[in-house]
Amino acid sequence: MEKLLLIGIDTRSMLNSALKLDYDIYSTSYFSTSDTPTIKNQKIILQESDGESCGIFEDNFNSKSILEISKDYIDEVDHIIPISGVSPSDFSKKDRKKILGNHEVGDIEDKFRFYRKIKNEFLTPMTFHASDMDEAFEIDKNHPDIQFILKPIKGSGGYDVNLLNNDSDIEFGDNEFILQEYVSGINLSSSVLSSENETKTVTNTRLLTMNDLGVENSFIYVGNILPLTEKSIMVDVDDISDINEKLSDTSESLIEKFGLIGSNGVDYILNEKGLYVIEINPRLQGTFECVEKTFGMNMLEAHIKACQGEVMEIPKAQCYTYKKIVYSPARMKYRPMDLDNIYDLPHTGSITEKDEPLLTIIDSDVDFEKLYEKVESTGKIVDKSAKRSQPDVK
Repeated sequence: MEKLLLIGIDTRSMLNSALKLDYDIYSTSYFSTSDTPTIKNQKIILQESDGESCGIFEDNFNSKSILEISKDYIDEVDHIIPISGVSPSDFSKKDRKKILGNHEVGDIEDKFRFYRKIKNEFLTPMTFHASDMDEAFEIDKNHPDIQFILKPIKGSGGYDVNLLNNDSDIEFGDNEFILQEYVSGINLSSSVLSSENETKTVTNTRLLTMNDLGVENSFIYVGNILPLTEKSIMVDVDDISDINEKLSDTSESLIEKFGLIGSNGVDYILNEKGLYVIEINPRLQGTFECVEKTFGMNMLEAHIKACQGEVMEIPKAQCYTYKKIVYSPARMKYRPMDLDNIYDLPHTGSITEKDEPLLTIIDSDVDFEKLYEKVESTGKIVDKSAKRSQPDVK
């Protein structure tokens, strides 16, 4: 039996799918949620325990640490699937040959190189490379009618993305940043399967950030709703069929332009000027579980087959699925909750810091209004529980 390594920030959902396939599974991750399947060959960096803080993810996570503890697994396995948090670029050229997925992603992960590659073919926000804050302010001064945002030149999930204002005081350090025109509108995304010879959109989704939930000027990713319909887009639009067609056509063109294989995602912002391309995620996406629930398909199997040359038929959508990441409203000590639609659960007694990811709500229903109401209701219950669980935290 061939050996397959899943490696990334959180492998829970991929592990559940991998265990249904004919592979000997290995896993290395940063997080260890209490609902992550336990397997023989498994390494976890964050060891949660009663009364101990899980810390600040941005301060503690480093993809090099995951690769370091995975050395023996990487040598031993036949195949590797890197997921969010680990890039193919992090692997040696020798080990990169084992990756089921894209091997060369530099022109995509570097946001400025990506902009330069697509700016003449696709609608995309005006983008500059900024070496320091002085240069950022100089660019801003030369374009007085444009609001800019600062983004790390590499990164995902909306972390460290900030509006540029006169009082912005951001330390670049060893990081590189881009200055990008701020485009307001509706956040959307596509999930695409592709082989070397065929490209097919699986689904389009409503992508959600903190900004969508009323947290002004916060661009951190919080979830998705799919499939994309006139209900799930959650704003009035003229023609949802036309939007879906444009999303699918543009996504497939981008995937083919960069020669990507497997499962990949494309993020957009839609407004009255059109469909702005924001970025490509050249890996399995956060919609992984949502697609499985809505379409009744194993997305890990679909990814592997596409990498090996076969793009599976996409079943018809059976329901809506809504994924919402809950960030802790307070520093809290986790106690189990009697809810049937929560995942990525902390270990009992572990401490989650304020504003850190606490858990994920995922639910499905054929009725969009009922689904939305249930997920939002669950979110309120989780928030109340978190606030009640803080008095004994020192």
